Amino acid sequence: MRLSRYFLPVLKETPAEAQIVSHRLMLRTGMIKQASAGIYSWLPMGYKVLKRVEQIVHEEQQRAGHIPLLMPTLQSTELWEESGRINAYGPELLRLRDRHDRPMLYGPTNEEMITDIFRSYVRSYKDLPLTLYHIQWKFRDEVRPRFGVMRGREFLMKDGYTFDLTKEDALHAYNRHLVSYLRSYERMGLQAIPMRADSGPIGGDDTHEFLVLAETGESEVFYDSEITDLKFGDRDIDYDSHDQCRAVLEEFTSRYARTDETHDAALFDEVPEHRRRVARGIEVGQIFYFGTKYSEPMGATVQTADGGKVPVHMGSHGIGVSRLLGAIIEANHDDKGIIWPEGVTPFHVGIVNLRQGDADCDAACDALHDSFTALGLDPLYDDTTERAGAKFATMDLIGLPWRITVGPRGLKNGVVELTSRRTGESEEMPPEQAVARIAEIYQGL
Repeated sequence: MRLSRYFLPVLKETPAEAQIVSHRLMLRTGMIKQASAGIYSWLPMGYKVLKRVEQIVHEEQQRAGHIPLLMPTLQSTELWEESGRINAYGPELLRLRDRHDRPMLYGPTNEEMITDIFRSYVRSYKDLPLTLYHIQWKFRDEVRPRFGVMRGREFLMKDGYTFDLTKEDALHAYNRHLVSYLRSYERMGLQAIPMRADSGPIGGDDTHEFLVLAETGESEVFYDSEITDLKFGDRDIDYDSHDQCRAVLEEFTSRYARTDETHDAALFDEVPEHRRRVARGIEVGQIFYFGTKYSEPMGATVQTADGGKVPVHMGSHGIGVSRLLGAIIEANHDDKGIIWPEGVTPFHVGIVNLRQGDADCDAACDALHDSFTALGLDPLYDDTTERAGAKFATMDLIGLPWRITVGPRGLKNGVVELTSRRTGESEEMPPEQAVARIAEIYQGL
């Protein structure tokens, strides 16, 4: 993509309404534009990152054996009346009526709808276990939306639902989700800590939230500092193995880590004092096991091997896809702008032409652009006539992890300059070597 042909409405000034870093930078880099309170248009660069995050979530869900589908944003209130949750959810539930005066709601979550799908088609224990998920826009009518996409009213979310014959099987599904979430977050360049949490309006006794540590987090968190040394890495996990998935759960949840809602001061005091930490955290996902909370009242049963009927054990597992962009920026920025992790960057590399219109510089930049494109990488070529300082400032602001600078002086010596956005370190090398270095960095991501 050539910057002269791209829609990147960068702002020089910080909008007054932006209170936290991620909101400021998402507005300044032209990623989003507010349509109304808590509702945003996703402009091209923001949309690119959103799709990269979404793709990672899809890949890790399907790696774990989970099956994608798509449910509607609008739901009939009948199912919510059947589950008994229609009045319990609270004023965040946006209700409306269609032209035939039928009561509807804009779904904040899909437990009732997925249970209805399940009970319509699944009859036997032989069809279990089953995990269905989708990534869909949702709406919660927040009383005071703020912090940009971190606490908006409309948001993109992955919600998955597990159906199992027994509690033991359902807890394996819970553990399997914990593993898949750890993999997802690390691929996005995040350390998301699973913390014992409150289930809220979803319900259930077993639940963990995944929180990214950040000063602007909405939750106060208490944890043993040892947990921040844990990395999932490139482990090869058999998702069908109860023992392997349980071992990961125990490894990542055996140390104290809780949100303020479930904090136990007595237990926290048992952590060695030098390892006790109190901080703020951004919630980016949550997993629940809630047993037969929905299957029993809604009649989602299966026939067992002995001919009886039992309600299935269920769980609900969510990742805040759009919220993740705010969390990633909160965890990856400096005073110049965003620093995208390689796994989610909107463009893999920026190409800066220091003398646009110079035949040699133009040809070298064109060749770099074409080489990256041929490798399946996505470069952003700044072919504008802006001065060098402005070009560098824009690249730093939008935060591409790597930049190649092309100028007449370097080309005379047969080199370009490769710069890391995260470290600021630069190295001169031939253009072909720079292409190979970038290709190697992104291999396997």
